[in-house]
Amino acid sequence: MQVTYWAEHAWLDPRVEPGVAIEVTDGRITAVRTDVPTPPPGAVTLRGLTLPGLANAHSHAFHRALRARTQEGAGTFWTWRDVMYGVADRLTPDSYFALARAAYAEMALAGITCVGEFHYLHHAPGGTPYSDPNAMGEALMAAAADAGIRITLLDTVYLSSGFGEAPNPHQLRFSDGTAAAWAERVSALKPAGPHAHIGAAVHSVRAVPAAELSTVADWAAEREAPLHVHLSEQTAENDACHAAHGRTPTRLLADHGVLGPRTTAVHATHLTDEDISLLGGSRTGTCMCPTTERDLADGIGPAVALQRAGSPLSLGSDSHAVIDLFEEARAMELDERLRTRTRGHWTAAALLRAATADGHASLGWDEAGRIEPGALADFTTVALDSVRTAGPPARLGAETAVFAATGADVRHTVVGGRHVVRDGVHQLVPDVPQALADSIAALSG
Repeated sequence: MQVTYWAEHAWLDPRVEPGVAIEVTDGRITAVRTDVPTPPPGAVTLRGLTLPGLANAHSHAFHRALRARTQEGAGTFWTWRDVMYGVADRLTPDSYFALARAAYAEMALAGITCVGEFHYLHHAPGGTPYSDPNAMGEALMAAAADAGIRITLLDTVYLSSGFGEAPNPHQLRFSDGTAAAWAERVSALKPAGPHAHIGAAVHSVRAVPAAELSTVADWAAEREAPLHVHLSEQTAENDACHAAHGRTPTRLLADHGVLGPRTTAVHATHLTDEDISLLGGSRTGTCMCPTTERDLADGIGPAVALQRAGSPLSLGSDSHAVIDLFEEARAMELDERLRTRTRGHWTAAALLRAATADGHASLGWDEAGRIEPGALADFTTVALDSVRTAGPPARLGAETAVFAATGADVRHTVVGGRHVVRDGVHQLVPDVPQALADSIAALSG
């Protein structure tokens, strides 16, 4: 299939160009022509600023059911987790498919073309495997296909409720018992189509005993697959790791071969200087999730220091307090401004890079996240005439997208050359708000 898209303006890293024709054949960009003042005959017009598709590098799809429900009163990360367990306990493959399909459709409406799903909800309540042991992961891949976006399913090892402690009753359905059993199960899990990749994840050092870490790292290395890990999100995790192993979680991961350029540490909020050096020196990536980190009162991670040390940055919406990669990019800069009382830690182009090319790379989609020949034809268009974005000159489109736009300003999302969102309307899921309401209502306890 051949199609030409004409972008009124396009961000061709690091600049904005007016009048850009993007030629697509069989889902890939074959040519990018600038200085095209009017749409070529037969071209599909994209009014606004066209960007590479956004990569949501860290998602827990079922957390979408928690939005606003955890905002009454106070509490901590740990009390929030108890509410999360209540939702997890009620999910089945069918209800998970429905919820994830709606959540992924919401992502497409916000310009997200690829999601990294950090997936640890494997078995039935009580830990009994389904007749198909990978039914839940297959439901997530099918949901992404129905919503029209790409997915890297980061199948997650979760074996312990804490250092040396057995899983609690809620966590039994997360656990395969051992890392070897996890590896056997996930090795039978195949991508559901060209829209899907399979990767691995270590839930955290508290959930995976140290002796099991190398099994996960070896599995990912043998397949050259992405490997993600929650790291030092809470100071309590750091304290418990010191008590159990006499070292930080980052050092423990380094000592067991988990760090490296295909690995991404998620959150990395509470790090020592040595931790930062270990992550940067090994080219381990860091996925920051600012809206979740502030929602759960986790803290502000040392993103600037990590990037300077050599750690590529990506962004995720994690618990989906909001689904808006522009807000994640903006928040990373603005949080750092609050922490340091200085401005301009990243350019708008650098923040967009974290939300596009570097996010895709962290998920194993190196051929996405750029508008250039040979790349996957995944892009999104942001309106420049909304109440939030009207006024600035088009040459400041990157700054407008990062510091003014929201996901509500997305007008078009194209994945593999196919129009998934057109004029703000999802083309595959007819009524996304109703799909969200229905799938969440089905989980009410």
